[in-house]
Amino acid sequence: MTHAIVPTLPSAPTRILIAPDKFKGSLEATEVAAHVAAGLRRLVTEGAVVALDIDELPVADGGEGTVAAAVASGFAPVEVDVTGPLGAPVRATYAARDGVAVIEMAAASGLAFTAADDDAARRSGTYGTGELVSHALDHGAGRIVLGVGGSASTDGGAGLAQALGLRLRGPDGELGPGGDALRRLVAVDASGLDPRLAETEVVLASDVDNPLLGPDGAAAVYGAQKGADATAIADLDAGLARWVDALAEAGFARAAQVAASPGAGAAGGLGFAALALLGATRRPGVEVVLDLIGFDARVAGADLVITGEGSLDEQSMFGKTPVGVAAAAGTAGVPTVAVAGRTTLTAERLRENGILAVYPLTSIEPDVATCLARAGALLEDVSEILGRNHLIGGQPR
Repeated sequence: MTHAIVPTLPSAPTRILIAPDKFKGSLEATEVAAHVAAGLRRLVTEGAVVALDIDELPVADGGEGTVAAAVASGFAPVEVDVTGPLGAPVRATYAARDGVAVIEMAAASGLAFTAADDDAARRSGTYGTGELVSHALDHGAGRIVLGVGGSASTDGGAGLAQALGLRLRGPDGELGPGGDALRRLVAVDASGLDPRLAETEVVLASDVDNPLLGPDGAAAVYGAQKGADATAIADLDAGLARWVDALAEAGFARAAQVAASPGAGAAGGLGFAALALLGATRRPGVEVVLDLIGFDARVAGADLVITGEGSLDEQSMFGKTPVGVAAAAGTAGVPTVAVAGRTTLTAERLRENGILAVYPLTSIEPDVATCLARAGALLEDVSEILGRNHLIGGQPR
């Protein structure tokens, strides 16, 4: 394993960059940053430090919260009425600035809009995400960042493709939505696919490396969390296989190769459509977000970075926000500490990934339910403790 470079913590940092993800179930990333800042500012009020220069920069890992992070860093929010995963209209927001659109598929096609049951798992689609892409193209986007995660569907991105002009024919005419319908797919007509896609840079922000099909594919690995039972999972996988074959028959010669590639199974196979039809390039989500929000410029000159997320655990070591932030801060020579709702990691494991220390809410309140209910106040308390450990004696520049 390659160990991250851990810079030496200065004795008196005064310029602090707060760059956390959300605490899922309790606080959005913007709220986490605000509460951490409030806890640190107690030290100034109490006279423990003379002054602190605090910069709040919410972050995400490419999934839910990506649009909010972009908006917090200066992108404009764009609200659009689109088709939800089960056909009902929903209002979704994407972010736009200087020809770049940041789209979060969960905003249009996410689990929040469905019940996690067998019927929803079979019928949910991604048409609304395609409508967001089309709207962004209509309004001048030349680069689209597609963040995935929290998908309700297992339709291989077929709905997204339909919204962008691809026609799917079933035995009785135009094919209906959802992954289960793909088993009845007869033919694909690509003549109406939006030609602007060929001139648009599309980035798939995803850390999922599953292929589209088989035991490690979108249906088998993620279908159950969307409510699919064993029969539905088999049917959805069969539908995805037919989707790949139909695209190959329509002239997409690399369809099978793309289906077998890492990331094709992301977001119920939306990754496959992005890679095969939109010409997307797949990049780690947190790296994409850090680029979008200008992390390198904001970390320059900082003395300390504070990151965090709700549960800092072994899963965090694989593409999640705290490790991505720590790696980027380490490259800039700035040390990183973290806050969390809870952590299961040893100090050694944290240091291997560039995090010098972690301050979980459970260190001052063992009851998890209380931590969720009082996350903001407790976060201010642990942030004050963090500040006393790392900032006392600091002088403003």
